[in-house]
Amino acid sequence: MAQRRITQETFDEVVRENIEEFDMDESEALKEAIEQFESQGVDLSNIVKAVPKVSSEENAEDQTHEVLQALESLKTAVASSSGSFLEDLRVFTQQCSLGFPQRYLAAQKEAYPTILACCQRAAEEKEALSVALAALSVLTDGQPDLLDVEGREFLIGTLTVQQADAALTCLCIRVVRHCCLKHENNRQALVKAGVLPLLTASITRHIEHPEVVREACLTLRVMTFDDDVRVPFGQAHEHAKMIVLEQNGLKVIVKAAKAHPENKSVLSELCATLSRLAVRNEFCQDIVDLGGLNFMITLLADSLDYQVSRWINKSFSIVSSEHKHMCCCCCDSSILQDLVKQVLSALKAIAGNDDVKDAIANVGGAELIVMAMNRHMANAQVCEQGCAALCFLALRKPNNCKVIMECGGALAALQAMKTHPDEVNVQKQSCMLLRNLVAHTRDFSQSILEMGAEALITQALTAHRDCGDVGRAALRDLGCKVELRELWTGKKGSLSH
Repeated sequence: MAQRRITQETFDEVVRENIEEFDMDESEALKEAIEQFESQGVDLSNIVKAVPKVSSEENAEDQTHEVLQALESLKTAVASSSGSFLEDLRVFTQQCSLGFPQRYLAAQKEAYPTILACCQRAAEEKEALSVALAALSVLTDGQPDLLDVEGREFLIGTLTVQQADAALTCLCIRVVRHCCLKHENNRQALVKAGVLPLLTASITRHIEHPEVVREACLTLRVMTFDDDVRVPFGQAHEHAKMIVLEQNGLKVIVKAAKAHPENKSVLSELCATLSRLAVRNEFCQDIVDLGGLNFMITLLADSLDYQVSRWINKSFSIVSSEHKHMCCCCCDSSILQDLVKQVLSALKAIAGNDDVKDAIANVGGAELIVMAMNRHMANAQVCEQGCAALCFLALRKPNNCKVIMECGGALAALQAMKTHPDEVNVQKQSCMLLRNLVAHTRDFSQSILEMGAEALITQALTAHRDCGDVGRAALRDLGCKVELRELWTGKKGSLSH
């Protein structure tokens, strides 16, 4: 059930009453108002939880929130054609950066047309345009509904005119991304307006600028999302095909990845985008042919410690000399784990092609996946993606199942189930992997059962309703006794009266 919402004015009125009628100080009045509304089940995520401030010394009674004061000052500056509005824009951007409630409140008070007007007036001056785009980017973060036809035309025009400027391109692309996240109509409208060639061209033109590459790839990936609950059918699949077939997206992204071998955040985004574009069998093979597989395998090897990288290099001869100097100890742990997760997700995506399954196995992919899981066992998302990637490798491939068993894949999956008992996706992917390992090779059943699989799968069935089908299927194929319920056989009674 949807939570109740209130306006900012209602919240502020209660705070004011607490101060004036109950003689509370400001912090106590604010705390009391928050507790009162939360106890009533009111959603305060869009409410600025602060006491309004006096806006001017001349009128002590005139109290309003600082973000609205900044907006009012900006409107005055924009209305005055003689003065500069840059400093007011910066102050407004700073206030909106404090959080979503500030942005939401500003949007309710006509901030969008004011900021768009600033952008349009600053179109010919790079410094002013940079400040205005930063304000528009912050304002639209979490508020894609603000974009209108005029704003869409401005974004496309700016990306076209300013495509040689890396900083302005990056800012403009960020606004596009904010306006497309969870908004299918904006995505479709911007695609029709020609945003896809502008995004891929930005990567190619500014391939040496990591922020542009990362932002453009992230925005391309958002174009393949199906995350707008208001729209029954999106164009995610069509957009992915357009990026690949019309904009040569796979080649552009693989080339960009090779240009940033040491930038983990950029590489993570590039791998995530590749996984979203591998929507057809031939696209998966194209990624391999372009060198994407070897590149991802190299990244996975480099994410392990130096001794493991040396072993991989010696055993499979795939780690290129230009990457040997990279060492995971130089990387921030969370960035490294995110990179590993995205590489595993990309491997899972391209393993939808049966020939690619064999290619991954032939370059030591299964061994690397298991090593990565063991190395990052505490990270639930790495375990989930690792099990999912192995699950795809094992599907309809008995030889791959043998490789996965020999390198400890089943044991790693069971250890992931032990380590993350509350993570339903880890439990589901592990169950699916165990089932695929024995579906065509029953000889592995006894070994897996001796590792304690039956108890862990049963535990998952008890704890997670969503594990029901995959858990029972895994137990059945492992040869365990399992109750397969028939929900309705169609024999007792009729649907018509």
